[in-house]
Amino acid sequence: MNQHKSYRSSFILLTTLFFLWGFITVLVDSLVPRLRELFTLSYAQAIMVQFAFFGAYFVLSVPASYILSKIGYKKGIILGLLTMALGCLLFYPAASYRVFGIFILAYFILAGGITILQVAANPFVAVLGSEEGASSRLNLSQAFNSLGTAIAPAVGALFILSDTIKTETEITSLSGEARELYLASEASAVQKPFLGLAVFIILIAGIFFFAKLPKLISETNTGTYSQAFKQKNLMLGVLGIFFYVGAEVSIGSFLVNYFQDMNMVPLIRENSTLMHIADTVAKLFFKSLDGADDKALLGIFVIFYWSGAMIGRFVGSYLTKIMKPGKVLGIFASIAIALIVISISTTGLISMWSILAVGLFNSIMFPTIFTLAIDGIGELKPKGSGLLCMAIVGGAIIPLVCGNLIDVLGFKLAFLFITGCYGYILYYGFINSKKQVEI
Repeated sequence: MNQHKSYRSSFILLTTLFFLWGFITVLVDSLVPRLRELFTLSYAQAIMVQFAFFGAYFVLSVPASYILSKIGYKKGIILGLLTMALGCLLFYPAASYRVFGIFILAYFILAGGITILQVAANPFVAVLGSEEGASSRLNLSQAFNSLGTAIAPAVGALFILSDTIKTETEITSLSGEARELYLASEASAVQKPFLGLAVFIILIAGIFFFAKLPKLISETNTGTYSQAFKQKNLMLGVLGIFFYVGAEVSIGSFLVNYFQDMNMVPLIRENSTLMHIADTVAKLFFKSLDGADDKALLGIFVIFYWSGAMIGRFVGSYLTKIMKPGKVLGIFASIAIALIVISISTTGLISMWSILAVGLFNSIMFPTIFTLAIDGIGELKPKGSGLLCMAIVGGAIIPLVCGNLIDVLGFKLAFLFITGCYGYILYYGFINSKKQVEI
């Protein structure tokens, strides 16, 4: 009984980390359209923000696994949190001096901390109980990750995108005093949210310092990466994570710009129901849409993309208990493909709502791929976790490719490219469903 109570309290504590890194990951998306105008960047250049953020997973996941084997999971989690806090604090000088390079460094350090948490927390949750229930548990923790991703777009829209950004020409034309006031206002819009996050993260680190976590995963350097590379299903899962994260981030990062490209603002402003929905969501965060520019209004609707993932994960936690996880994964990937095709084949509200609905079916993909990939690999789980988290670099590579396609071919054809990512996930779900039937 005491063991179950210990597992439950550890599960709750670890789940707060899922919420935290989900919130911060999507908050980064809010800065993409802002930085694009602030530094006069192309779509491909602006997405370098995501490249720096998710590139950290590729560079640091394997070292994070090594660090955890040396200092243990608890100290590793605290190290990850403090690294995240440092990244958040660096947004202060980056915004003050308007230096794009410091922004990129801050993103990289922030993502480095999240990488350590991901490598530690995902397999930890997976082993907090029976192996059969691993996918269901991880889906439940990831549901709270999605709660963070659902809240973040509204916070970003209302606190980061809420004012109109001037172009370089407009800034140059301002008088000296007006220019200084404008730049100070711009800096403050970025600094306040991330300073608040830094304080919150440090408090969470303090809680983990005093917490007692059960030792369920070997903290010695067992197994080798060469052994892990020989696990075929694990390596196929690594590709699955790469394509899933890349697809999800690509859509989420470009939604505001996609809606602008479709000229959705007049349709939304003329629809009293949609304006009421947007205003209601804004007021939940103690802000008003009065005087807010187009990006803030569109940013409000991005919340439906990420909140769909939250709802889907709560549902998925149940579905993966009563159905083969691979089968659920395949069904969800099929529907995501269909919704993207509908969006790029239509216009107006149908196109908007169909692309937002993709979030609902993204929901179970990461936790289900993750647990299918590490199933049955025993002591190689820490190494497998490192490789799977390294594959999150898909969130850097795929959006960069997508951004270049948008610059050259436009949104519709670029999003058609994303359907190929979901096609691979459909394949991975199918082969795992078939494998489970044979077993």
